Amino acid sequence: MKVAILMGSDSDLPVAQKAAAVLKELGIPYEAHVASAHRTPQKAAQFAEGAKAAGFGVIIAIAGMAAHLAGVVAGHTTLPVIGVPCKGGALDGLDALLATVQMPAGVPVATVALGGGANAGLLAAQMLALADDSLAEKLAARKRRLAAEVEKKDRALQSEI
Repeated sequence: MKVAILMGSDSDLPVAQKAAAVLKELGIPYEAHVASAHRTPQKAAQFAEGAKAAGFGVIIAIAGMAAHLAGVVAGHTTLPVIGVPCKGGALDGLDALLATVQMPAGVPVATVALGGGANAGLLAAQMLALADDSLAEKLAARKRRLAAEVEKKDRALQSEI
C-alpha cells in the first residue's frame, strides 16, 4: 500500500518533505499533491473518495491557518487520516492545531505536532505495518537505531562531565 501526502498549499512542502523522507527511508511508496479544503474543495473530496481504490492505505493531510484539509478528507474516506497542522498566521499555528485536532465524533483525524511531518510519516508506517511484518521489522530496527544513538550520546556526555 502507498501513502498519500496532501498539502493545502505548496507552502506546506517543507513539512511534506519530512514525511516523504521517512516514507522513503522505510521503502513505502507515496504520492504528494496539493488540494485545498477551501480553494479546491471538490478536488480534495474526490481525491479522498477515490484514495482507497487508488491503492492508498493512509492519507497525511498537511495544512496551516484554518487547516480544514484533514477534516474534509476524513469526511470523505474510511482510510486513516493523519493531520499535520502547520505554524504560521496570526496565532502561529494554534488555529491550525485546533482545527485539526477538534474533530466531531464519527470523523476521526490522528493529529501530530505542529510541523510534525516526520512523525506523520512514522505514524502512517506504523498503521501500514499492522498488516506488513517486513515493514514492522524495519520500524523496530529504526527504534533500536534511535536507542543506540541516545546511548552513544549519553556515554559521550558522561565522559565530559
